[in-house]
Formats: sequence, structure tokens, C-alpha cells
Amino acid sequence: MMKRGRRRGAAIALALAPATLVLATLALVALPIRPAAAEPATSVSYPPITSATRLTGYAFDTCAAPPLTTMQTWKISSRYQGVGAYIGGVSRSCAQPNLTAAWITAVSLQGWRIIPIYVGHQAPCIRRSSAARFASGTADILGTADAADAVAQAQVLGILPGSAIYGDMEHYSPTDPECRAAVLAYVSAWTKELHRQGYLAGMYAHISSGAKHLSEAYISTIYARPDALWIARWDNNSTLTGWAGVPDALWSNHQRGKQYRGDHSEAYGGIKISIDSDRFDAPVATVGYAYQITSSANLNGRSGPKTSTPKVQSYPPGATVTVVCQTAGTKIGTTSVWNKLADGNYVSDFYVSTPSNTGYSEPLPRCTYPFQVTIPILNKRSGPGPSYPITGTLPAGALGWLTCQRSGSTVGTSAIWDRLDDGTYVSDYYLATPSKTSYSPPLPSC
Repeated sequence: MMKRGRRRGAAIALALAPATLVLATLALVALPIRPAAAEPATSVSYPPITSATRLTGYAFDTCAAPPLTTMQTWKISSRYQGVGAYIGGVSRSCAQPNLTAAWITAVSLQGWRIIPIYVGHQAPCIRRSSAARFASGTADILGTADAADAVAQAQVLGILPGSAIYGDMEHYSPTDPECRAAVLAYVSAWTKELHRQGYLAGMYAHISSGAKHLSEAYISTIYARPDALWIARWDNNSTLTGWAGVPDALWSNHQRGKQYRGDHSEAYGGIKISIDSDRFDAPVATVGYAYQITSSANLNGRSGPKTSTPKVQSYPPGATVTVVCQTAGTKIGTTSVWNKLADGNYVSDFYVSTPSNTGYSEPLPRCTYPFQVTIPILNKRSGPGPSYPITGTLPAGALGWLTCQRSGSTVGTSAIWDRLDDGTYVSDYYLATPSKTSYSPPLPSC
């Protein structure tokens, strides 16, 4: 995926034999039943303004962010819903004259989901002589530094906490054990620093090298596990399962992307772009959307999406507010939808100029807070306790997409239960939330 000149693809070794399947299922069963304090499932420190955003559908990435007119034409005419944006990195090769905070805002309002990509330091054994590399002794330092810079670049562009940022790890020699260890150390440091700053950690990697090695280290207690994996395999097959060397149980709950076709041109509405084609079911960028207050009097901003929660601020009629996501709450007028604002407060959607005043409005995402599962198999239940029926399961490392928390039956050291975005509940004790004894802000109470 690393771009040089017009295009330079990552999937340059498709002729390599597929990696041997990892016996992940057996390994997962062998894990001890306890929450993880650190690796592999490190916690995420979400600030108040946080929410995650998912892209489920097709995307494209191209070297330089296209003009807004091109993006509008492609949104109307193409099958794509997402676009990759190269936000920074020492190895980023294309200039980005269009990539500004205004561009991010405008394409988001057009309905695009944005995939932030950071092309940082590369593996010591990469087959490209000009690449900026980390080494065994610098992998941790540079992984942390690259993640910190990625967050800084994202924030300049208005990409909010809760977003996933994808590090671009180009194809490297898969048979060099020292190089493998350095890559895993770099990705681990990248993941922990993004989590520390309230962002999700994604990684773009070739199916035969980085993806293979990350899969092998999935349950390692030495390395922090990224939240999402985006593979390069240019086989024109957009399927998000059945990947050689990456069992389906890994990164299994809205945590996968695939770049299935590289280095080609497509035209829509008479406008041609050189692109790679991708399919996603994974976290991407969270951004803010500007709307106006429509009430005739000051509108109360509250600490949660209920009228019973404390009032913390008021917004005058006609004021512009930045909406991050929408969630369910107390019914006001014709809607039970509430908007979470960029200051962390909640207001009833009935008094905001979003497209709908009866339900959710596109392109606004639902408010969710993902954390990794810390045990081999986590039961999903219909209510907040082990006496409720089991409705499904989540494997180790799967993201639990939380919407709120409430009290329930005590499990381990915690009586907190988390409601997922499908309406089911899981014990908070077995997710990598910050607290194992109480509620974890900024999650609202159910």
C-alpha cells in the first residue's frame, strides 16, 4: 500500500505459498479464565468526547486525497462507502494538498466513512532499500513515537478519539525470526500508545508476513494485540473470512478489512482514479457533524441520554453544536434518540436539526465503546446476570461494542454488566475496560 509516485502496492508477493493455519482454537481453550491486566488485551482510555464508528461495506484507497468534487461524484456513482486517507508517517510518499480538516468534514457530510492510514517506520527486513526502518532495539521506541504522531496528525484533521488508526506495515521477509520479533514489538507499542490516547489500533499487513505473524502472536502475553486487522491479498476476492493463516476466530467481531485488488483505475461519473479496492467490517474514523439547536428556549445538555441525568450546560436557540454520535434515551417529543456532542454532553435529538426527528439520522453513527474480550469464550446473555439465557458468545480478542453499563450479578470483583450494540449483556469483568470494580467513564448508565 505504500505509495511511491503514482502507485506502489503492498501485495507484491502474491506468488508466495499461503501461511500454515494457526491452531488458534486449541490455543484459545488453553487460556486461563481471568481478565487481562495488560497484554494481549490492553485497555483503552477513552476521553468524554469518544465514540467509535464502523464501516461495513466497500472502500478504496488512493495515494493522495481526491478533490471534494471528485469525492461527491464518486459517492453518487460508485459502490464505495469508505475512503482511505494517508494522514502521515515518515514513509508516506504522496503530498496531500486536499487533506485538511475541512476536507474530512466535507467528505463525512457527503456520507463517506474515512479510514485513517499512517505509514510509519517499516520492518528491518523489508525488501525496499529506501524505506525508513525500525530495528530490534528501536521497535518499541519508534512504535510508540509513530502512534503518538499518528494521534497528533489525526487530531489536526478533526479525527476524534474512539477512531481506529491503521498503521501501514508493508510486506517483509516472513522467514526472518529477528525481524518477526521486531515487527511484533513495534505493533505492540503502537497499540498501547494509541490505547493510552483513546484511539483504537488497526494494522494493515500482508497476508504472508505481518498478518501471519500477528495471527501467530494473537494470544501472546508479551505483545499487545491490535483491535483490527486489514490484510493485503490481491486475489479479487473480497470475502472477510477464510484467510490463509488467519483463523476466522481471530479479529472476529467487526474487526476485519481486506485490500483485495490493487493498482488499477476505475471511473465513475467520468472521473478516473488510480486506486486499491477494499472491503471493510471494522472500526474507522469518528468525526463531528455540525447541526443547529432548533428549540425556542435554551436546550439542556446532560451528562447522559436521560432527563434524569444531571444538567451540565445549556445551548441557546440557533447555536451550532457538533454531534459525534446518536444513542437511545428518554423519549422527548417524537423521538427517543439523543445526540452526544463533541463536549461530551447529551441533548435530545428532537431539538437538533438532524435529518430525522423520529429516528436515527445518517451519516451519524451509533454511540459505541469497543473493548477486547479477555477470556477464551465470553457468553452473551439476555440480561445482566448469569441466570439469564445465553444468546451467543464472543471469542478472545473480539471487540465488545458497548453502548452502556448497568449493575447486575457480581462476577469476580465486579457487579457491572455491559450492554452490547445488539442488545445483549456481558459481564464487565471479562472485558478490557479500565475498571474491574465499578463503572468506566465515558460509558453512560443503561
